[in-house]
Amino acid sequence: MSGVNSSSVGRSKSKHGAHGSQTAPFVRNFLAFLFLLFVAAAAAFAQSASSIVPGPKPADASPERKELVGIYSGEKDAKHSYILLEQEGKLFWRDDKGVNKEFVIDGENVFPPSEGSMVAAHTIVRDEAGHIIAFAYLNFGCRRVDPGSDSSQSYRVKPQRPVEELRREALAATPPNENRSFRKPDLVELAKLDPAIRLDIRYATTNDFLGVPVYTQARAYLQRPAAEALVRVLHKLQPFGYSLLIHDGYRPWYVTKIFWDATPAEGKIFVADPAQGSRHNRGCAVDLTLYDLKTDQPVEMTGMYDEMSPRSFPNFPGGTSLQRWHRDLLRRAMESEGFTVYDSEWWHFDYKDWHEYGILNIPFEKLGIGSPAK
Repeated sequence: MSGVNSSSVGRSKSKHGAHGSQTAPFVRNFLAFLFLLFVAAAAAFAQSASSIVPGPKPADASPERKELVGIYSGEKDAKHSYILLEQEGKLFWRDDKGVNKEFVIDGENVFPPSEGSMVAAHTIVRDEAGHIIAFAYLNFGCRRVDPGSDSSQSYRVKPQRPVEELRREALAATPPNENRSFRKPDLVELAKLDPAIRLDIRYATTNDFLGVPVYTQARAYLQRPAAEALVRVLHKLQPFGYSLLIHDGYRPWYVTKIFWDATPAEGKIFVADPAQGSRHNRGCAVDLTLYDLKTDQPVEMTGMYDEMSPRSFPNFPGGTSLQRWHRDLLRRAMESEGFTVYDSEWWHFDYKDWHEYGILNIPFEKLGIGSPAK
């Protein structure tokens, strides 16, 4: 039957068996190597992901404590500021020398610490909206000097001149000349990279620090390497129940000029000088926060986005334990993929290659096609 007989079959089996005896161990060893490689990669990823977590997640503070934490000044000594912070369910009064003293709160009553006994309670003062603006005890009055605990509204400044007037001037101005070569720009729209990325582009709304829209479209772009790194950050955060909410990315240079010209002198530490340009102008800076995948809401941080106060500093010691934990989680996740936090804003991160890109002044209308991303 086609030249096949018992002898030829026997030789064939013997030959095949001899070959198999040599290759089977190799195949098994190779598969074992692949398995160990997979396990090592999975362990490395798990270790890398867990390394972004800043310790055990603390419990949330009670509403009474949460609304009271903030920055205060003495009514008789306005030169000195004080921080009321929460830690492990307790309130602490921190003076401008960094010394903490514990406070005890009972509903609307605030008690300072004492050596042997509690002292009489004093009144908490609220504004018409119900937000705490001051409290007092004994002969010492404390006036709130930060925007408070209402995160539904952005911090506001009064523009030095009408924004539309500043816009006309900025659009007619020319960005600074940079006399060197840069990478070719490759701006990527963030909302299209992963459906878990959310947008809250404040500068396209009245809910920004100027109180008027500055962007004409609610879009967010980054240079491709920075955008891809941001997606990796997202994937590290998702196993812990968080995703990213983007407030801003690439910013045309003329907008930077509007911000600078509109901001009072005392707030210019929080805005970029248009004479130097900004890393937002290069497409290598992103403003963002975390949102909770379970509640589908942004998490609470130590201060509000674009707030021009010490609460914006990434090392601000105030707020609550959970707010500081969320802020540090965001920072550690971003730093793990090549971003660096700006020393005046917990929400602002610069990508490591920002210096390889030039200042851009391309309006969103020339970048996007069709309706803005939702």
